[in-house]
Amino acid sequence: MRGKGEKATQLLAPHASPFTEPPPLSLYIHLPWCVRKCPYCDFSSFESREGVPEQEYIAALIKDLEAALPLVWGRKVVSIFMGGGTPSLFSARAIDTLLTQVRTLLPVEAHAEITLEANPGTAEAQKFADFRSAGVNRLSLGIQSFNPRHLQALGRVHDDREARFAVELALRNFDNVNLDLMYALPEQAMEEALADIREAVSFGPQHISAYHLTLEPNTVFYNKPPTLPDDDMSAAMQEVIEAELAGAGYEHYETSAFAKKHQRCRHNLNYWSFGDYLGIGAGAHGKLTLHDQILRQVRHRQPKAYMERAMAGNALEEERTVSQGELPFEFMMNALRLTEGFPVSLFSARTGLSLTAALPMLEEAQRRGLIERDALHIRPTLLGQRFLNELLQLFLVE
Repeated sequence: MRGKGEKATQLLAPHASPFTEPPPLSLYIHLPWCVRKCPYCDFSSFESREGVPEQEYIAALIKDLEAALPLVWGRKVVSIFMGGGTPSLFSARAIDTLLTQVRTLLPVEAHAEITLEANPGTAEAQKFADFRSAGVNRLSLGIQSFNPRHLQALGRVHDDREARFAVELALRNFDNVNLDLMYALPEQAMEEALADIREAVSFGPQHISAYHLTLEPNTVFYNKPPTLPDDDMSAAMQEVIEAELAGAGYEHYETSAFAKKHQRCRHNLNYWSFGDYLGIGAGAHGKLTLHDQILRQVRHRQPKAYMERAMAGNALEEERTVSQGELPFEFMMNALRLTEGFPVSLFSARTGLSLTAALPMLEEAQRRGLIERDALHIRPTLLGQRFLNELLQLFLVE
């Protein structure tokens, strides 16, 4: 592996080329508070024990955005995603103020996709209607399961009745709704995983995300692991879920994402196509293409420190330039999540490198049956999709 990495590094610099034009730009806004931290969650989120400092945080977000404007000046925003935490803890008035300021500071596409994450425990009829009036046109609901036993095991604040009510409410107010579900849950049986998917499908949402529960470091589940289905059962669940969703007319377009025709998530597609995104908010990550380099940014994670730093004009905790040696892995880590793969030309357009930089890794991946490629296109095989981590390891330069 080291020899391959060394060879790849030698190929990178001579074939570097300038970017023809910057990629599409998205805006990610992190709203970090939630009612209760779930035991599997490793996101930058914090329990709102003393309430949400709504006005102060919105003011900090706007200051953060103002400070970042020189990096994205003149570029149009194609999508906005408000994630968390539980963004629906914020009032519709606060979301309206935020989106109004975003549109004042940045050119936003007329029909930009604007997503808000919500949890069933915060679902209110008037609030959802007001979110829509504020400019949100896509709602992503964190259902996770319709099974009360599994909801309890996952530490969710809602029950199955509230989950169903929230889905109905979302579909009444929005034309574009995503349902987040998880499988391979503690002591979950195959029929239970399938029942969750079938119930989600019965509502007819435009998009379904089905995630395999993983035990991430710095979580309660990682320190006190629950009893989970074994690898064979988890893989079988994945296959059955994919077949069920395909039969219901959902296109499997990314590792964990399924959509009805023309309803794929534009914001996430921009991530997976190695597009740019400005991330604002506590703990938010960003990736920006600047002239002849790609910049990675991270905002301060703790909300109090973030608000203080943002109001002072610098919310950044970390900023670094992605090296040429890292670019093949960074690109493939995103693009190979797409089941249809990517056009060969996209690699050069988004990294500024010739595809020659990744050729030894691509040849090895093809030899192992993990990708298919021709002169115009590269895509993961079904084996490559199943063993994505192993596929991506081939592009790491040591």
